[in-house]
Amino acid sequence: MTPVTPLVERPLIDRLPPVRGRLTADAPLDRLTWLRVGGPAEVLFRPADMADLQAFLAARPADVPFTVLGVGSNVLVRDGGVPGVVIRLGAPFAAVRRTDDGIAAGGAALDLNVALAARDAGLGGLTFLAGIPGTIGAAVRMNAGAHGTEVKDVITGTEAVDPEGRQHRLAPADLGLGYRSSALPGDWIITGATFRGTPEAPDTIRRRMADEKAKREAAQPTGCATAGSTFANPPGQRAWELIEAAGCRGLAAGGAMISEKHANFIINTGGATAADVESLGETVRRRVLDTCGVALRWEVRRLGVERDAGGRP
Repeated sequence: MTPVTPLVERPLIDRLPPVRGRLTADAPLDRLTWLRVGGPAEVLFRPADMADLQAFLAARPADVPFTVLGVGSNVLVRDGGVPGVVIRLGAPFAAVRRTDDGIAAGGAALDLNVALAARDAGLGGLTFLAGIPGTIGAAVRMNAGAHGTEVKDVITGTEAVDPEGRQHRLAPADLGLGYRSSALPGDWIITGATFRGTPEAPDTIRRRMADEKAKREAAQPTGCATAGSTFANPPGQRAWELIEAAGCRGLAAGGAMISEKHANFIINTGGATAADVESLGETVRRRVLDTCGVALRWEVRRLGVERDAGGRP
């Protein structure tokens, strides 16, 4: 009897359409996130430009999932990595420019760069973005906010690409922005947004930004690996106060620890795994629920799969 040759599954990268950008198999993601933990992307895709992104999505095999990763500031990648394709928009999607009544920015533009462009243009109302360590795409999707202002207060339009590569232009009312949330489909990629500002002297804006920065640095941990605010504030309450009331300030799991400086920050003290971070977060959630009767909601976006006992995803 002729032996049957077992089928060998083709690596994912060999099943993907050709691109002008870069495709990388088994790409490490820990170095792309602020927590510095997590496994690899099965394939990492960096599009060359908008046309490259749209063509890839249109030709992508229907069974291949994709995930969008910004600068990884508010993300936890699990230790087993992220199956499918991780799309990371780079410089071609990071332009920031002045418009007639505000600022236009690509989805990969840093929030800080938008705030700086508005300052230099003499446009007030956008300084809050300087305190949000991420990209405009993520800021729009989660309706990011700080110092009493949110994206929903200043946004005038959004551009996004759907999973088939079709481009959409959306008005603010289409976004369904709420507290740290939006109604945008989870598999749409935000590629740009426009914001309005109000005329103001650049020196006045500069002083306000410096003051806000000083307040952040006094209240939040700096110079360490962290993903920013771990949990969203429940209605009418502050997550850090609930965490502190539950006795979790300074609590640790492996190399992960609740910051002594701000109880709603988890920091990687060195050598933490994603499992350490997530386990610590879930412990905090249980303690807050038991102590305060409040179920905290993760604000940090968790991606990928855990490893099994044998170290495999």
